[in-house]
Amino acid sequence: MPCWGTRHAFYVVVDDVDAHHQHALEHGADILTPPTDQDYGSRDYLARDAEGNVWSFGTYAPEIGG
Repeated sequence: MPCWGTRHAFYVVVDDVDAHHQHALEHGADILTPPTDQDYGSRDYLARDAEGNVWSFGTYAPEIGG
């Protein structure tokens, strides 16, 4: 993953990454990477908010079990 000088990582699980990305684009989001299929099974994209924080939105939601 590229580094944009941030020290925090936010990952938000969404049901439909492509629809979420399209909605973000339509509302002026600063998109850093388009939706991309990852080798670990997720599809995600990165965006930067107005304060410079980088957010990752994707489908990866591991199950925590015991």
